[in-house]
Amino acid sequence: MTAFPGVLPMRFLVAGGGTGGHVIPALAVARELRRRGHQPFFIGTPGGLEARLVPASGFPIDWIEIGGLKRVGLARTLRTLWQLPVSTLRLWRLLDVRRPVAVFSLGGYVAGPAMLAAWLRRIPIVIMEPNALPGMTNRWMGRVAARALTNFEESARYFPPSRTECTGMPVRAEFFALRQKPRTATFNVLITGGSQGSRTLNRAARESWPLFRQAAFPLRMVLQTGPAAHEEFHRHFAPAGLEGEVVPFIEDMPAAFAAADLVVCRSGAGAVAELAASGKPSILVPFPFAADQHQLRNAEALVRAGAARLVPDREMTGRRLFEEVTTLASADGLLERMGEAARRLARSRAAERAVEVLEEIAKQRDFR
Repeated sequence: MTAFPGVLPMRFLVAGGGTGGHVIPALAVARELRRRGHQPFFIGTPGGLEARLVPASGFPIDWIEIGGLKRVGLARTLRTLWQLPVSTLRLWRLLDVRRPVAVFSLGGYVAGPAMLAAWLRRIPIVIMEPNALPGMTNRWMGRVAARALTNFEESARYFPPSRTECTGMPVRAEFFALRQKPRTATFNVLITGGSQGSRTLNRAARESWPLFRQAAFPLRMVLQTGPAAHEEFHRHFAPAGLEGEVVPFIEDMPAAFAAADLVVCRSGAGAVAELAASGKPSILVPFPFAADQHQLRNAEALVRAGAARLVPDREMTGRRLFEEVTTLASADGLLERMGEAARRLARSRAAERAVEVLEEIAKQRDFR
């Protein structure tokens, strides 16, 4: 039974994996599809974050083997070039069995074979471009996609104007429900480098611990290190004498945002969308090896809006982290203004609008 009278159940392929920036917004759209009575299924790789998050959310997923093509070296490039036709052929056959009415793609290397197979099958494609500077896969497929949805206004120029709409990035509803946190005597900082952590942010956090302690700064720090680095940093945190915790992974990120006065993180599309939805001020440290410097462009967009401070990766040390945090904490009303500026960038109906577009495209296909 459908959740919406008059809406016929349809099957949609959702393509996007590898990192949380691809998987989490794809799941937001899949949940909205399911809420409206549709049947989404995923394409992913066994080594990506989707291998854990998608089955845990109750969605079916089919596997392919594919890797990236940028900044990966000759051996990885040759392997991917071999995997591309093999994975595309597998998906060509799968599409004939599953018969989705449309494909929703977040881009990235996982989405490449899915979009290519869908194009060959003449199944309409709706792409979501999460970054201010579109990735290679979306730039290629944007020329043939039925619609292109963007997170940033500045990325719309890379796609056909008549088929492009700035909807914002699909984000979990829990982030939009967060309210401005009242300041307390203890300043709460959340530092996260994403699901796998960040060596730069981990190192800077550890270097900052004696500086905060020597300054007697009333701080509570939560550091998400990623699984690989957790044991080492957890072992050294207790002797540092600070309030807080070091964790490998944060399952409930909206709750972690709610407790934070300031977030220090990378500037992937998912992270900046969550910062906007929750209205959180931030210090952004773009990953310097991101394809086409898209994390830098994302961070610059938030800085222009007055919602964030940008610190280049090479400059993020314990001393710089200490100075940035204490300066922002002591500036009267600054963090509140940054949070308000961040929230002005949020679009609360991104997932709903993506599903509406998918339904529109599917209906147009039915009537052709």
